[in-house]
Amino acid sequence: MSVEKKLKPSEELKVALLSEKATVPTKGSAFAAGYDLYASEEAIIPAQGQGMVATDVSIAVPIGTYGRVAPRSGLAVKHGISTGAGVIDADYRGEVKVVLFNHGKKDFEVKAGDRIAQLVLEKIVNADISVVKKEDLDVTARGDGGFGSTGTN
Repeated sequence: MSVEKKLKPSEELKVALLSEKATVPTKGSAFAAGYDLYASEEAIIPAQGQGMVATDVSIAVPIGTYGRVAPRSGLAVKHGISTGAGVIDADYRGEVKVVLFNHGKKDFEVKAGDRIAQLVLEKIVNADISVVKKEDLDVTARGDGGFGSTGTN
C-alpha cells in the first residue's frame, strides 16, 4: 500500500514545532483567510534582494488542499516585502521556509518571532490530462490574446 493511500482525510491543519523557537501559526482575526507564519530566527533581506527565512514548523494540510505561502499586506505596503515559491503540497513534511523578496531600497531586518507571511489553505482540483490538437480546444472571445490583451487599465 502506498504512503498516499495511508494518508487519512482530515479537516485539521496539523502543526509540528521543530524547536523551542517555533511559533504555532495564528489567525489575525476570526475571518482571516490565512494563518500568520512566524520567523524562528533573525535574518536580513538585502535591498533589492531575497532571502529564505526559517519557521521551524512542519505541517500536514488537509487532504484535498495545499498550503499557499502568501505575503502579508502590511509588509508589502510598508516595506516592499513579498513572498515567492509558496506551494506546500499535502504530502510534504519538511520545514516550512519562507522566501522573502525585498523590493525596497533598504535592507529589511527580520527578528525571531516576527510575522513574515501567511499560510492560506486552498482546495485542489486534480484533473485528468487529455492531450488534444489546438483546434480541438474550445473557441473563446479572447482566443490567444496574452499579456495586456484584455485592456490597457
